[in-house]
Amino acid sequence: MSMKIPDIKTELPGPKTREIVATDKKYLITSTKVVEIVGKIGRGCTIEDVDGNIFLDFAAGVSVMNLGYSHPRIIKTIQEQAEKLIHFAGHDWYNEAQVEYAQLLCELAPGRNCEKKMFFSNSGTESVEAAAKIARWNRKALTIISFIGAFHGRTMGSLALTASKPVHQKRFLPNIGGVHVPYAYCYRCKLEYPSCGVWCADYIKEVCFETFLPPEEVAAIILEPIQGEGGYIVPPPEFLPKIRKICDDFGILLIADEVQSGFGRTGKLWGVDHYGIEPEITCCAKSIAAGVPMGATVAREELDFPEKGHHSNTYGGNLLACAAAIESLKIIQEENLVENAARQGDHILKRLREMQEKYEIIGDVRGQGLMIGIELVKDPETKKPAKEETAKFVYECYKRGLIILSCGKSVIRLIPPLIIDEKTSDIGLDIIEDSMKSISNK
Repeated sequence: MSMKIPDIKTELPGPKTREIVATDKKYLITSTKVVEIVGKIGRGCTIEDVDGNIFLDFAAGVSVMNLGYSHPRIIKTIQEQAEKLIHFAGHDWYNEAQVEYAQLLCELAPGRNCEKKMFFSNSGTESVEAAAKIARWNRKALTIISFIGAFHGRTMGSLALTASKPVHQKRFLPNIGGVHVPYAYCYRCKLEYPSCGVWCADYIKEVCFETFLPPEEVAAIILEPIQGEGGYIVPPPEFLPKIRKICDDFGILLIADEVQSGFGRTGKLWGVDHYGIEPEITCCAKSIAAGVPMGATVAREELDFPEKGHHSNTYGGNLLACAAAIESLKIIQEENLVENAARQGDHILKRLREMQEKYEIIGDVRGQGLMIGIELVKDPETKKPAKEETAKFVYECYKRGLIILSCGKSVIRLIPPLIIDEKTSDIGLDIIEDSMKSISNK
């Protein structure tokens, strides 16, 4: 008998959930929890909570569970590796799985016509930290340019490059230094595309380099091919190539933060593949090991540190993570998940744009593959962010059994597992439309 999706059996949150949430608030330092769901069992695109409620998940563990929950091949791989060896510090000694995965990822990472090397870590913010150190060492410069709206992590190094919300910086300034420039957020720009000539990219040369920032002091420019936490912002096709040319003209390294957009999420293997550019350094994490913590920084071979000790990581390249990552790449390729992400993304975007015609609260719909944003506004003319309505929308979906997340000031992000099919997509979209009706003025 097929499982009903979703299937809400108790009031929300349920009694066991409330008990665990209360204990969580007593003992855990405040983080970013949104709605009160305590996950117990994951299967495919669904999460069952401790009270037996079954939710459809359009958040995929914040783009970590690209293969869905409990993929049988991943479970088997982790079990088999755990029986042999869980940890053997790969930055101090050697292990076969680490070497095997490094070769696979270097061959697939952006920059396919050059030799590359990689550094193992445990998370996105750590992968960015490694990229920053590689860039600074090689360029003999300290400044890294990032973009307004960017999210590159919360550790003190990567925090200098993050510029999506003031709360991330509050009481942590000053940081190690970084320069933030405008991202190509066409929906909210005061200029008009394409007559603007994508001036947000030219700003780096015409303002920064001409007034306060000598280009020789810049180690790298780091960007997300699609901005994540900043609002799932898809830049116009000229933007990334113009940034690439600036880097080429001034000998600056380009770092692509593919932590969220990589591994098929956007309907191509890498987000930068949509724009025909190649970075010198690529940051990976989130879905890289199907839920086992892992980060990786891939760089051109010539950027390797010339001596030992400049950077290291005790758990980086953990054997469980490496085994899961190897199998994950095989699954992505064998199950054609990149192609499925593109196909399902087109279907979801089509339905969302139909909703946009009906509900004035939907100011913009944008995305690539299964990395999709719905920007909610109080008024389509003023585009004032609908912050309260966005929070309410997340809760209305939760009540109906759909897990989603917001980002930016008032953007709903849809990031379901790449294994999702059209029928399941439509179940989620029906809940989204029903929830949209409940918060819409129309």
